[in-house]
Amino acid sequence: MAGPEGPTRREQIFEAEGERWFAEDRPIRRVHADSSMFVGGLRALLLQSLHPLAMAGVAGHSDFRHDPWGRLQRTSFFLAVTTFGPATEAERAVARVKGVHRQVRGVAPDGRPYDASDPHLLRWVHVAEVASFLAAFQRYGGGEPLDAHERDGYVADAAIVAEKLGVIDPPRTEAELVEAMREYRPELAGTPEARSAARYLLLRPPLPLPARVPYSAIALAAVGLMPAWTRWPLRLPYLPAAEATVGRLAGHGIVTTIRWATRPPSTAPGTDPDRRDT
Repeated sequence: MAGPEGPTRREQIFEAEGERWFAEDRPIRRVHADSSMFVGGLRALLLQSLHPLAMAGVAGHSDFRHDPWGRLQRTSFFLAVTTFGPATEAERAVARVKGVHRQVRGVAPDGRPYDASDPHLLRWVHVAEVASFLAAFQRYGGGEPLDAHERDGYVADAAIVAEKLGVIDPPRTEAELVEAMREYRPELAGTPEARSAARYLLLRPPLPLPARVPYSAIALAAVGLMPAWTRWPLRLPYLPAAEATVGRLAGHGIVTTIRWATRPPSTAPGTDPDRRDT
């Protein structure tokens, strides 16, 4: 996940001096440090693909099929540095992403123009991401789920990053997040590009055969968190009874395993034993 630059980036994020955007007790740190982010990240990609303009931008400009791990490493670095890193590094990461967005524009298969810097489109990507990370943490996160106050706090924390990326009026409470999702639903559709991306992510990931077993558990958990209304547009299975048993067991099993495997090797003075290196 960290890639060849992992050790350097770890120092850049966690060990560098400087003021952070978020204090250590903020909910965003708790959510983004947890291994449930693996499930939440995959759910976010599936959910985001339902917006035809967002999916057109991915299909036309992203290298997720040719370099999926590079893209994943860049995304995980952005989340880590904006959540845990010094403010100066977080600002640089935001500037890089905004620079990439300025180059992503074109015409979708339905004839509509798209622009990755469009605040409305950015807001959808943000809403889908935050809703997915929160849903995954509430079901698979370590320790107690967030209470109502903490859930509002997480959405408010995430809104700070969203505004820096150019999102206008991001949701700041859980209720506003739910309402934003409702507002976007008329714009969503299962395009051929979205269904192709879902098949690639869920059935044909670029992994060696032994790694596909644990990955399938992550995929099963992510699909189990998708709202029922998203299943048919993406041609995802909907088996409530199986998801409530097999799916949740698989999800808890793989997230617990990842959480154990990514624990810091020691808890020396000054080391947070619950910190995860994303």
